Amino acid sequence: MKYIVVGGAGFIGSNLVDKVISEGHEVHVIDNFSYGKKENCNNKAIYHEYDISDTTLYNKFVNIMNNATCVFHLAAMVRVQPSIDNPIMYEKNNTIGTINMLKCANDAQVKRFIYSGSAAVYGDTKSIPNKETDSINPLSPYAVQKYYGEIICKMFSKIYNIETVCLRYFNVYGERQPLSGAYAIVIGIFLNQYLNKKKLTITGDGEQKRDFIYVQDVVNANILASQSNQVGKGEIINIGNGNSISINQIADFIGGERVYVDKVLEPRESLACNKKAKKLLNWKPTMLVEDWIKKYKYE
Repeated sequence: MKYIVVGGAGFIGSNLVDKVISEGHEVHVIDNFSYGKKENCNNKAIYHEYDISDTTLYNKFVNIMNNATCVFHLAAMVRVQPSIDNPIMYEKNNTIGTINMLKCANDAQVKRFIYSGSAAVYGDTKSIPNKETDSINPLSPYAVQKYYGEIICKMFSKIYNIETVCLRYFNVYGERQPLSGAYAIVIGIFLNQYLNKKKLTITGDGEQKRDFIYVQDVVNANILASQSNQVGKGEIINIGNGNSISINQIADFIGGERVYVDKVLEPRESLACNKKAKKLLNWKPTMLVEDWIKKYKYE
């Protein structure tokens, strides 16, 4: 079969590309390499270096997607604070880019479109664990844009009849995660600081909790979402481990000295209710974050 991975040179996308290729399928990647890396590329995939928000490339995108079974849409400018600093740039990529890919996939008669959403849409909620039916309270342009992507996917399924599925990722970590820069998450930042013999930088009191989900478990969720006959109408599905761990605990797993700095705007806790993923996708997480950190540190 032929699959399209939008954002396939990035952290999660490149891991997905490797998995789909290992199963013997043809894979085309659309990526402008603003976030993705050349070293993440799989030499068995076909790469198209384009900006997904460029609507003048409509014919090129449709031609790339022709005869594809599924489009996995993972391309996005991520992280909360950078979106607050550059809301217009984020809007163009995350909003226009998503509807452009949906329109092209529909016109290319792709059967299914898997959208990578974010638990950031829940915001700072006291409803724990986070359920897909909970109220939405986005606290940043990034979160608003990811929520829009879910809405537009459901609309496309209803109006245009393309099958869509929206996966709400919690805090993804694992191989190829960025270790520095604006797009690095806390585990990557801590590991980079640890390996460079620097103090681990913790915002606030470090008791904020996150649901950390392994990248290969996210990859598996995408594969299962592309195959399940129980989805395709814009369903929103949490992809999280189902347990929350404090930032202080992550620092304990990594080790080394730490320093506390001013807190930032962020939810106090995120925790996925993943019953829907188990029911509709027959999916379950396989990795505990402490086990992965231990393995990473000593390999």
